[in-house]
Amino acid sequence: MLILDLFKMALRSLIANTMRTFLTALGMIIGVASVISMISIGEGARQQTLSTIEKFGTNIITIKPGRKKN
Repeated sequence: MLILDLFKMALRSLIANTMRTFLTALGMIIGVASVISMISIGEGARQQTLSTIEKFGTNIITIKPGRKKN
């Protein structure tokens, strides 16, 4: 099969199943948008946390967890 024949067959399939095509495209759009949103929210939270930590300066006490006594 030529590549042109494959494109024609794909286009016919998309036109024949318009609702399925629409729902598939909508699902992909929503999925990509949600991943981008979550990455953006995470990066914003990271930058906000680093900014808050930098405001404290260098005179911070570091506390490390100890062992629990039995």
